[in-house]
Amino acid sequence: MSGRDDAEAGGTGTGPGTAGPGVTEPGGGPGVAEPGGGPGVAEPGDGPGVVELGGGLGERATLVQFSSAFCAPCRATRRVLGEVAAMVPGVAHVEIDAEARLDLVRALGILKTPTVLVLDAHGREVRRAAGQPRKADVIAALGEAV
Repeated sequence: MSGRDDAEAGGTGTGPGTAGPGVTEPGGGPGVAEPGGGPGVAEPGDGPGVVELGGGLGERATLVQFSSAFCAPCRATRRVLGEVAAMVPGVAHVEIDAEARLDLVRALGILKTPTVLVLDAHGREVRRAAGQPRKADVIAALGEAV
């Protein structure tokens, strides 16, 4: 899944753990939750990258969106993720207000909004993208989670 190119946002889009512009592979680079990594991250034994959202996980996968109040791309991202979740059985869309959940933002290394995490059925992060994603990219990323 790819969001807006990191170069447009002032980043380079390259480096360790980067699978393409704005995309980070699990276990590769900053922003990936590891066991015992702080609030909102599962303890050892649950596997790396397990995110606890307090419920609301989809049966097959979950699209987690970190948003902020004055973020125009967040509104478009909400629409795209909602459409995909409605289209694919067993997929849930959970939107998190980044300002209200600074504990998760810090624990997961969320640097900008919107940031989308694709979680498998067990809540493990399988994909991440910053910026507004395209519907086709979200569907493709879900293929890795289910």
